Amino acid sequence: MKVLLIGASGIIGKGVDAELSPRHEIIRASRNSGDVNVDLKDKASIRAMFEKVGTVDAVVSTTGKVHFGDFADMDEDKYRIGIDDKLFGQINLILIGRDYVADRASFTLTTGILAKDPIEFGSSASMVNGAIEGFVKSAAIEMKPGHRINAVSPGVITEAMEGYAPSFRGHDPVPAARAALGYAKSVEGLQTGQVFEIF
Repeated sequence: MKVLLIGASGIIGKGVDAELSPRHEIIRASRNSGDVNVDLKDKASIRAMFEKVGTVDAVVSTTGKVHFGDFADMDEDKYRIGIDDKLFGQINLILIGRDYVADRASFTLTTGILAKDPIEFGSSASMVNGAIEGFVKSAAIEMKPGHRINAVSPGVITEAMEGYAPSFRGHDPVPAARAALGYAKSVEGLQTGQVFEIF
């Protein structure tokens, strides 16, 4: 398959690349590196990416920015970071990309453990992750016949614990290579409307 991997330069993206590249052609996309550049906050940038890469069999997103902060200091602008980037950035991959993919293509988005297991300073991440999961389950029942959509919800990634450890005490970290198996299940399987939890 021809797989468009957005966020390929990130920790999870590299894990997904290592998992899928022995079996598929990977087109790597990120904001500043890779085969093609894309800014998920910019619909024109998303459209330009799809125009450049041509028809693909799978779209995988392993990216998305949110603001972590004390709830007492949160305001609309801080919540808007996650809404514009991780939430609508990924949703727009579907809304735009559905016109550029193969007849039996799949889309795989990224959420995260905070949708179900919130932490201090993580209200924006929990909100956005929960919204993405609801979108995936609902969109799946109305997708064009042959198209599939799923999400992967990994726990805190082992390789990112240096920065995140104080916020995730008691969590069992997930190696990026194990998180990547959820993406492989979505791309290479037949299920749709699922949230693959990798905890």
